[in-house]
Amino acid sequence: MLPNAASRSLTAVSFALCILTASLSYAQQDKQGCKDLPYLSRFPGSSLGNCSHSEDDTLKFPVTANGKDQDKTVEGKVDKLFYSYPQTASRPQLIRNFNTALSTAGYKKVYDSGASGDSTWNKGGLWIFISISGAPHYEVYTVQEVNLTQDVVATAAELGSGISGAGHAVVPGILFDTGKADLKPESGKALDEVAKLLTQHADWRIYVVGHTDDVGQTAANIDLSKRRAEAVVQTLMSQYHIPAARLASFGAGPYAPVASNDNEEGRTQNRRVEIVKQ
Repeated sequence: MLPNAASRSLTAVSFALCILTASLSYAQQDKQGCKDLPYLSRFPGSSLGNCSHSEDDTLKFPVTANGKDQDKTVEGKVDKLFYSYPQTASRPQLIRNFNTALSTAGYKKVYDSGASGDSTWNKGGLWIFISISGAPHYEVYTVQEVNLTQDVVATAAELGSGISGAGHAVVPGILFDTGKADLKPESGKALDEVAKLLTQHADWRIYVVGHTDDVGQTAANIDLSKRRAEAVVQTLMSQYHIPAARLASFGAGPYAPVASNDNEEGRTQNRRVEIVKQ
């Protein structure tokens, strides 16, 4: 989370660099219900044509790592703001103002498209993407990272029904940080139901199978899926006392998608853990 002091610092710097606020005539053009973010003011004379807010969502940010441009998915509170700026202003002028404001406030630029004016910034748990490439419009996308909740968890009965009918079942609610194999605390409810299922069916032996999307190197995805499946097995043994003889882990990587990897919705479905009856 961005500390309040840092928030106030960025707001103050941005106001100073952007001559405080837009004029009343432009403010009257703002879409009803839309307003500036508390930590980043608008460019003077701009109007806010549209906006959206979600308390629990993901957004992909372009970043540059090891000299290569790639996408980073960030989870948390998502805001999207769409501005129109005066035709008297130039793209370099906007780029200079935002770069100076964010740099002065301690944000680190982690992506820069160059003259087109798109950039990604990060400070602590706050991510900001500014796109100035569509003159005379600019867009601001932000994510404030939070621990997201898992609202849908399959019950032991539902998991058992899936295994009885198809031989396997997806376990929603088993969560990991991007690129990591450490179980998030929010995974507890889903693991409770898996353990309950195995307690109810004491003769069952299962494979825990990890799956990924196809973003990145195939070998790395297979390794990640193996480590995630093994993390689930280890937790079932250590915390729920399920005998090791009843459990085995396997990593399928990107080789068994259940949806298209061409969009984020499909990739989200493909990143999953399944249990398969041996």
